[in-house]
Formats: sequence, structure tokens, C-alpha cells
Amino acid sequence: MNRPKIIGLTGSIGMGKSTVAAMFAEAGIPVFDADAAVRAMQGPGGELIPAIEAAFPGSTGPEGVDRDRLGHQVFADKAALARLEAIVHPAVAAKRAAFLEAHRDKRAVVFDIPLLFERGGHEAVDMVVVVSAPEEVQRARVLARPGMTREKFEHIHGLQLHDSHKRERADHVIDTGTSLEQTRAQVMDLIASL
Repeated sequence: MNRPKIIGLTGSIGMGKSTVAAMFAEAGIPVFDADAAVRAMQGPGGELIPAIEAAFPGSTGPEGVDRDRLGHQVFADKAALARLEAIVHPAVAAKRAAFLEAHRDKRAVVFDIPLLFERGGHEAVDMVVVVSAPEEVQRARVLARPGMTREKFEHIHGLQLHDSHKRERADHVIDTGTSLEQTRAQVMDLIASL
């Protein structure tokens, strides 16, 4: 079966992955954003709301999943997190498969997956692109986010494979510790090489 080259785009929190994903999309490469798919399925009327509410009572409302309430139920509880992932991951996989089918005539697509290595997703892509920046840049970006605390950042950071390990395992690294123009040039060079 003919299908596009699948680029797995990943990077730790605050590395600029969303910015790079947008650059791929602007250049005409379709992007499947796993986080956006989850937000849609957990938003108002989202298809995952009944299952999440059943597993985590009180975690949803008219606006969909209440991320703070759900977060309190799964934060630092590996068993609870595993229950949530058992609901979310199969649904995301189905959305990703439908996306790939819808774009099967393209030369390439991007799967924007934050935990690509951590969840074994790197085995299902043709090329892994890691978005990376110096640690001090990452920390400054993340701590500037509304509602972010050092504790939250350290927790999220601890769940992710260290940036140096991601870089070692990447087929290609895009450095976002530079200007937006330099980052865009790296993306365009990569697209040209496909």
C-alpha cells in the first residue's frame, strides 16, 4: 500500500515542538497533533467524557474534562494514570489511523507526539525528529506558562525521557534555542531532504 513517509515529531515540554509542528503545517505537510485530538475528545460533548467520568467520578462537567480535577486524581498515582491512558490511547490511535488514511496521497505527514519514545511510538514512524533547546531555555519557557509551578514542571519533566537521550535516538534534531527564522530554515531543509 502506498502511504506517506511518517515523521514522528517529539520533544520534551517547553522545547518548541508546537512551533515546529506549525512550521511543517505551513509548509503543506499535514500534522496530526495527538494532544489536540485528546483535547477535542475530552472537551464539551467529547466522545471520551462518559468513560473518563465513569473511571474518575467528578472529573468532568458541561465543559468536558475538568483538567484540574482529573489531574488531582491522577497526579503522582501511576495506577490511576494507567487507567486514564487505557481510555485515551486507543482512541488517539484510531484518530491517527483515520488521519493517515485521509492523507495517504501525501508524500509525508507529521505525527506530533509528546511521549513518542516513552510510549514506544517511535517504532511506528519512518523518521524521528526531536525538537530541542538548551535546558535553561526550556525551563524559562515552561515556567512562563500560566499556572505552571516548579513542582508541576519537575513532575512533567520527570515523566519524560531526558532530552539528551531523545537527541541520541533521533534521526534528525531541530534546535529551537535559536531564532524563529533559524528554526524555520532547519524545518525547510528537512522537508527539502524528504
